Amino acid sequence: MTTLSDRELNLHPEDYSLLTDLYQLTMTACYAGEQIAQKTASFELFVRSLPNGFNYLIVMGLSQVLEYLTNFQFTDHQISTLKNTGIFDHADEQFWQLLKTGSFAGNVWAVPEGTAIFAHEPILRIEAPLWQAQIIETYLLNTINYQTLIATRAARIRDIAGEKATILEFGTRRAFSPQASLWAARAALAAGLNATSNVLAAIQLGEKPSGTMAHALVMALSALEGSEEQAFMAFHKYFPGAPLLIDTYDTIAAAEKLAVQVNCGNLQLSGVRLDSGDLVTLSQKVRSLLPNISIFASGDLDEWEIQRLIQQQAAIDSYGIGTKLVTGTPVNGVYKLVDIDGIPVMKESIGKFNYPGKKQIFRHFQADKFVFDTLGLTTDNYPDAQPLLKLMMENGKPLQTIESLAVIRERTRISVNSLPVQMRTLENPLPAKVEISPTLEKLTTETRRNIKK
Repeated sequence: MTTLSDRELNLHPEDYSLLTDLYQLTMTACYAGEQIAQKTASFELFVRSLPNGFNYLIVMGLSQVLEYLTNFQFTDHQISTLKNTGIFDHADEQFWQLLKTGSFAGNVWAVPEGTAIFAHEPILRIEAPLWQAQIIETYLLNTINYQTLIATRAARIRDIAGEKATILEFGTRRAFSPQASLWAARAALAAGLNATSNVLAAIQLGEKPSGTMAHALVMALSALEGSEEQAFMAFHKYFPGAPLLIDTYDTIAAAEKLAVQVNCGNLQLSGVRLDSGDLVTLSQKVRSLLPNISIFASGDLDEWEIQRLIQQQAAIDSYGIGTKLVTGTPVNGVYKLVDIDGIPVMKESIGKFNYPGKKQIFRHFQADKFVFDTLGLTTDNYPDAQPLLKLMMENGKPLQTIESLAVIRERTRISVNSLPVQMRTLENPLPAKVEISPTLEKLTTETRRNIKK
C-alpha cells in the first residue's frame, strides 16, 4: 500500500486536511481537551496594509477555497500517521474523534472573485465550529494570498496596456511551484489576461494555450540547416503563420529578411516577438519594415515597464508577462478570530490591530463609479450601498456552481473601471476612502474596554 511518505511531494485532494501548520492541530487538541472545540467561531481573512505601490487588491482564490472545504476530512491512515509522530501523546481522545468524524460544516461569506477591495476589509469570513475554522486557516491564506497577488498584478497590467492589447501569461517557469503555476495561470486569466502558455492549466480551465517559440529552436536549426531564415521557414512548415522570435542574433537583420519574404508573398506571418534589447527603438524599426505585422514583446515586463513603453511610443501590440507577474511583493493576508460563541474579540498587538465582530463591506457608488466603502457590522443597514460579502457556503454545502473565467474576468474589468482614474494611476495614487461605521466604532471601544478589564 502506498503511504504518505512513499509519494512524490505533490498535493492530492485526499491530503487537503493535512496541508496545515502544526499549531492548527495542537490548538485543536487543546480546544478538544477544554471542551470548546464545537463552539461557533467567526474568523475573517483580510490584509492590514496593501503591498507597496498597490492601491487596491483584486480578490481571487475563492473557487479553490470552496473545493478545499468541500473535500475536507481526515482518513484513518492520516490519523494513524499523526498519532505515530508522538506529538499528540497527551491529547484527549475527543481530539481524535473530532478528526475521525469531522468534515467542514460551517458557513462561508466571501467577496466574489474579481472584486476590488482595500485594507482591513474582509475578503471572506468563516463561521464554523472552532476546531474546523482553526485548522483550515493555512490553506485559505495560501490560496487567497497568492491568487489575489497574481490577479491584482494582472488587472493593473491590463489597465495600463488597454483593452485592445493581447497579454499572455508566461510565468510557469518562475512560479514558486508547479501548483503555484496553475493557480497563477488561473488568476491571471480571471483578472483579464488573454491566454497562458501553461498547457496543463489551459486545458484544465477549458482554455486554449498560447505561445511562440524559444531561442533554442532558432539556434539549433540555424546551426544544423544553415541560417536563421531557414529556421523560421522550418517552424512555419509545421505551424503556418505562427509568431517568430527574431532577436536571437540581429533583430533588424532578421526583420529585413522576413520583410522580403512577406512582400514577395513567400511567407504568411502573423507576428514577431522581441525578447531583449531596447524595445522602444527595436519595435519602431521593425514596424517600419513589417508595417502590417503584430509585434509581441516579452522580457521581465510589468505594469511600470509597459507604461514606459507606451509613453515612449513603442510599436508594440502584445505582451508576454512572466517573472514579475508570478513573483514579487506578497499579499500579506491574515486570518483572525473576530467572534467566539457570540462574544466579539479583537487583537491589539502593536501594528497588528483588527476590528472585532462579524463585518460587512458596504460599497457606495455614484453613476456606477466607486465613491467610498463603509466597513461595518453585519447588522448595519445602508440601503443605498452594495454589500460585498455574499453567502457562498451554508452548513458545509456550496450554494452556487463555480463561476467561469469569463464571468470573473468581466467582474474584474467592471470593478477596476469603476475606480476613479486617480486611484488607478501608478504614481502617487489617491487612496480609497473607507469609513468605519458608528456601530463598529462603538463595538471596538467596548471590546477594548473589556480587554483592559
